[in-house]
Amino acid sequence: MQYLVSVIDDKSNSGTEEEMVAIDAFNAGVQAAGHWVFAGGLASPSTATVIDNRDGQALFTDGPFVETKEYMAGFWVFEAPDLDVALRLAADGSRACNRRVEVRPFLDPA
Repeated sequence: MQYLVSVIDDKSNSGTEEEMVAIDAFNAGVQAAGHWVFAGGLASPSTATVIDNRDGQALFTDGPFVETKEYMAGFWVFEAPDLDVALRLAADGSRACNRRVEVRPFLDPA
């Protein structure tokens, strides 16, 4: 099963040099263990565009969907056999990046 691990922060690209070294080491370990699917950092919410095409004519709005102090600044997608493994990986990732994280399973496609 795949899990989305969202990194929660109040700014983008805020990792210190030590945090980036720890994140790189964590990522290498996750890859070596076969849990790596994908990861990335996200630009600030001020760069977002919200699109609403529910009525057949797309409406484009600059800025984030919601105004909030904290937001998803980055993410990992892990492949894990169960939630316990995903939570362990997320806890290690939280320590590496020195940020809170949120874990959510992807819906089963079946």
